[in-house]
Amino acid sequence: MGDILRLVLKRLGLGLLTLFVVSILIFFAVELLPGDIAQAVLGQSATPETVAALREQMGLNQPAVLRYLHWLAGALTGDFGVSLVSGERVTAAITGRFINTLFLATYAAVIAVPISIILGVIVALLRNTLFDRVANVLTLTSISSPEFFLGYILILYLAVKSNYFPAIASLSGDMTFAELLQRTFLPALTLVLVVTAHMMRMTRAAIINLLASPYIEMARLKGVPPWRVIVKHALPNAWAPIINVVALNLAYLITGVVLVEVVFVYPGIGQLLVDAVAKRDFPIVQACCLIFAATFILLNLAADVGAILTNPRLRHPK
Repeated sequence: MGDILRLVLKRLGLGLLTLFVVSILIFFAVELLPGDIAQAVLGQSATPETVAALREQMGLNQPAVLRYLHWLAGALTGDFGVSLVSGERVTAAITGRFINTLFLATYAAVIAVPISIILGVIVALLRNTLFDRVANVLTLTSISSPEFFLGYILILYLAVKSNYFPAIASLSGDMTFAELLQRTFLPALTLVLVVTAHMMRMTRAAIINLLASPYIEMARLKGVPPWRVIVKHALPNAWAPIINVVALNLAYLITGVVLVEVVFVYPGIGQLLVDAVAKRDFPIVQACCLIFAATFILLNLAADVGAILTNPRLRHPK
């Protein structure tokens, strides 16, 4: 248990260090943007006095390093400042949007994870057959297609031509859960098509790699049915890479939804980030980027911990 705790703490320390470096990159990347932030917020018609007052209010007259330390101290307490456009607290503006993004990612994950693992096991059992070749072609096509392209294809056939689902995933507070699932089905399906292909191929590769092991050959020589060889012998030892790829794809579902949310006008944090960039609302841009980075690092840590717990060689490296 002590070895596992040390490994987890080491991964956590590396994750926090990575997040600190990312926070520096996020803050100073915004600082390096051309033009005066105060002038960009007020517009070209602003007077020099108004621009100077806004610069004073935003703290732009202070050194960049000092402003970064103030911003980092606020971020550690959940205070990302105030929106330059609406005047609303950034935390309040992001909270509801981030919940919507988490719902969409969870919706897609509930569909994608079991389907991808089951299909991965099936194509491993039927490798080098016609079904395996067709599955490989379809998954490669799905992986190679950008999310926005898949989204527009789904809108064309499932919203415009057939009118089964709405093309715009608008949400309201008085919607029932069934209406919510129906409204968000197309963006969730777009994410499912992308991540299912990747997870299925990784599951197939992990299973096929284990099928060449000596203990699998021994099980076959004993006359164990192929499905039992997969389920009882190969799959338990393939959980480490499968958990790793599932966690990484879950991270993608949360951090890679920007294009999907823009295509379907879904009120999530990705859409908020795009709007904030267009309006040069830099406190919201910085907060969204930091949240994306923290989520990705946290799910990578979960993937490492899952791999450690399911693999005795990682639990006992000596």
